[in-house]
Amino acid sequence: MSRFGTSNRVPAARRGGWRDLRRLLLYTVKRLLALFVTVVVGVYLTIVIANMGGQVDDLRRVQIRSEAAEVVRADPAFQDLSSQERNEMIQRQVALEVERLRLDEPFLVRSVDYLQRALRLDLGRAEQMHSDLGSRAVRDIIVERLPATLLLFGTANLLIFFVSVFVALWLSRRYGSALDRSVVALAPTSAAPAWFYGIFLILLFAFVAPLLPAGGMVAVPPPEGRWAYALSMVRHLLLPVSAMLLSQIFISIYSWRTFFLIHSSEDYVEMARAKGLPSRLIERRYILRPTLAPIVTSFLLMLIGLWSGAIILEQVFNWPGLGSLLFQAIGHRDTPVIIGGVVIFAYLLAATVFLLDILYAVLDPRVRLAGGRQ
Repeated sequence: MSRFGTSNRVPAARRGGWRDLRRLLLYTVKRLLALFVTVVVGVYLTIVIANMGGQVDDLRRVQIRSEAAEVVRADPAFQDLSSQERNEMIQRQVALEVERLRLDEPFLVRSVDYLQRALRLDLGRAEQMHSDLGSRAVRDIIVERLPATLLLFGTANLLIFFVSVFVALWLSRRYGSALDRSVVALAPTSAAPAWFYGIFLILLFAFVAPLLPAGGMVAVPPPEGRWAYALSMVRHLLLPVSAMLLSQIFISIYSWRTFFLIHSSEDYVEMARAKGLPSRLIERRYILRPTLAPIVTSFLLMLIGLWSGAIILEQVFNWPGLGSLLFQAIGHRDTPVIIGGVVIFAYLLAATVFLLDILYAVLDPRVRLAGGRQ
């Protein structure tokens, strides 16, 4: 009988596994569709705002006419033409450029076309800016800047996460100590953004005590040799990473230490202690694992806020990433680069939210997927 009972339980377990997998896939698809709609709306609003409802097109036509007139007047081949012939030549040049940029079409038609191409990352050519290699393709400009942003924010956020978790877990064992009270007192300092701390760090360590570079990603000229280049990059990373660390570390430690304190007083933890289980095992299995879902949630929400502050932080440290690129594009009114930068940031934010949803569904068994029963 036990053999038959076991054989009946195996297909039931398999059916349950397939049912959970289907629910997870359906949940994933729904979240992807919702995030895609959010990205579409955000990118389209950016296209409208970046064009100022068509005013940028008017400025662009004036600029095209000014440049065409300058070229015609400066060309010796057109010096013998009459003023009427030169004006006709200028009009033809302007008409060709307007047609090339599709400024003769209604803005609504062009905005929908911009949206379709932007979502496919077919970002076209920049109007004013170019990459360090001289390319005017927006994709090349963004690809050149994206690794710098990922390096800075990836390094800082991984450091914040692991330092905060281990320090918070350590402080939860020393509740009420002088160090614990110090962290609680310093938690409000996280209200200041990272760029605010960055300004003071630059003043202290780049000017008052010139130990570290004030900005940039690597020394100029770049050092020869792989190790020398890596060392220069690490020195340039120290100040911006420290600024991000100061702006988030104390509030993260305070929040996560509170999670650990709450779970360490649960009945099942007291039962584990009464059984004589090692403290390390109790912390890992009965305190850290149940708090992992809210910790990951708060960390990724913090990460979303840090993405939003990338523009100012990179500009303060002259870091050649997407944030400084977007700031320069706004100054140049380079609409394709603005739209391209916003699209990449939108995808990064959507990917962060999607990762948060999936991790929360995996880590917390109480989360219902697709309205089903766990």
